[in-house]
Amino acid sequence: MLDIGWTELLVIGIVALIVVGPKDLPIMFRKLGQITGKMRSMAREFQRALDSAADEAGVRDVARDLKDVTSGKSLGLDGVQDAVKDLRSIDPRAAVRPKPGEAWPRDPETPARPRPETGPATRKLAEKQAAARAEAAAARPATDAAAAPAEGSTPAGPGKGDA
Repeated sequence: MLDIGWTELLVIGIVALIVVGPKDLPIMFRKLGQITGKMRSMAREFQRALDSAADEAGVRDVARDLKDVTSGKSLGLDGVQDAVKDLRSIDPRAAVRPKPGEAWPRDPETPARPRPETGPATRKLAEKQAAARAEAAAARPATDAAAAPAEGSTPAGPGKGDA
């Protein structure tokens, strides 16, 4: 309904005291209370009229029938609920996990899948990648030797370490 806190009520009361005056303030609050009481009684009467009309129309019976039809038991979901109860008892943290670097254990009843044959394009690509790796490995020692400082010089540069 209305979300009015104590501070808002206090502000309204002070404004009403200033605007209406201290003599007429109790009369105004009494009238305001009577009006809200009448509004509440009218709302209750309206709600009762709607409820009685719904009862006469059989809405409650239809709602009960719909609830019965859509229940889990009438749809045959009892077995699903039982299966879910069984699944809830499984602790996933208790599963066997391989140690780092180890492979997952293979089911002995399942045969290993053979690796598929590679086509000529795949073989050519693999050879090309292997040649590129070999070329990179051959170039690496030459770059390492060039980066190493010359014999007798310091890492700071020639002549700077002599002082």
